[in-house]
Amino acid sequence: MPAKWCARQRLGVDNRTFSDNSAAMSVNTFGRVLRFTTWGESHGPALGAVVDGCPPGLAIHEDVIQPYLDARRPGQSRFTTQRQEPDQVRILSGTFEGRTTGTPISLMIENVDQRSKDYSDVAKAYRPGHADYAYDAKYGFRDYRGGGRSSARETAARVAAGGVARLIVPEVQIVAYVSEIGGDAIDRDAMDLTEIGNNPFFCPDPAAAARWEGLVDAARKAGSSLGAVVECIASGVPAGWGAPLYGKLDADLAAAMMGINAVKGVEIGDGFEAARLTGEQNADRMRPGNDGRPLFLDNHAGGIAGGISTGQPVVVRVAFKPTSSILTPVETINREGEASEIFTKGRHDPCVGIRGVPVVEAMMALVLADHKLLHRAQCG
Repeated sequence: MPAKWCARQRLGVDNRTFSDNSAAMSVNTFGRVLRFTTWGESHGPALGAVVDGCPPGLAIHEDVIQPYLDARRPGQSRFTTQRQEPDQVRILSGTFEGRTTGTPISLMIENVDQRSKDYSDVAKAYRPGHADYAYDAKYGFRDYRGGGRSSARETAARVAAGGVARLIVPEVQIVAYVSEIGGDAIDRDAMDLTEIGNNPFFCPDPAAAARWEGLVDAARKAGSSLGAVVECIASGVPAGWGAPLYGKLDADLAAAMMGINAVKGVEIGDGFEAARLTGEQNADRMRPGNDGRPLFLDNHAGGIAGGISTGQPVVVRVAFKPTSSILTPVETINREGEASEIFTKGRHDPCVGIRGVPVVEAMMALVLADHKLLHRAQCG
């Protein structure tokens, strides 16, 4: 019998209900109208993204995308991995004479500073908290060099794709920042967004940034790591983007953010805090506005109601777990199931959430651009 038929029978799937289209569905692609697919591994020759569905005629050049990659680039301070990658993006297709053509835009970033030998021990045993065991359980083998596709290195491709998405939503201003590291949060009364670029933590509170230097240094020197919370605000999003029930803007944002490596939680607006409020406390009160639109007195919903944007700032918070690759020995098992211990040599972020800031911004841009095009397709 044909191998394809045998595999289907083993899965208990009737040949008449198992279409070849569903079998070929990619899990490396995100979006509906604006779709992007990332490719490549942490220790491969290159990685990148293909962005499809971008409208034609938008001015584009590598210099437009590069600043976002520069913000995510490793090795810029002692608080991030010391892997030295220039992360120079190349546009391989989809443009002509400095403008998008409406065809797929292929983006490539070369890997130039891999040290695969650092992962010799990882080939023999699983890193607790990382995807090593899960990948092995699913595929029967894995790329242990940096984790392959499970490495945070993959997020460089998302940042490049996000640079394209921003061209589609020029009316929206997107800014993200770290609001908490290792359980130490910023003072919101002292927030100043102009301070984000003045410290290595993308922090809007200078006092918190000063405290975090000691926290992250201590974790790094101890061979450990810390988690972080990244908050992202998109201003200028008009009312009406998103759709009920299975095309909700907040649902797509949650899926996009949860898809980022090391993310374990997402909140929209007040998030879990909303469960602790009363109905009147949680209500986003409205008064008549001067332009015929409502004037909102609150934004507990994070700018989204019923899955549709309200015209208020869209607010998302993303929780990053501590980096799983650490120098402190931890208990584990090897591929034979035997008890073992492992520590990870090499260069790793003591707090991966710091460089998660430009990644969160990119995913916000990609989702908003997709929903803008969806809204235009349905409502004109």
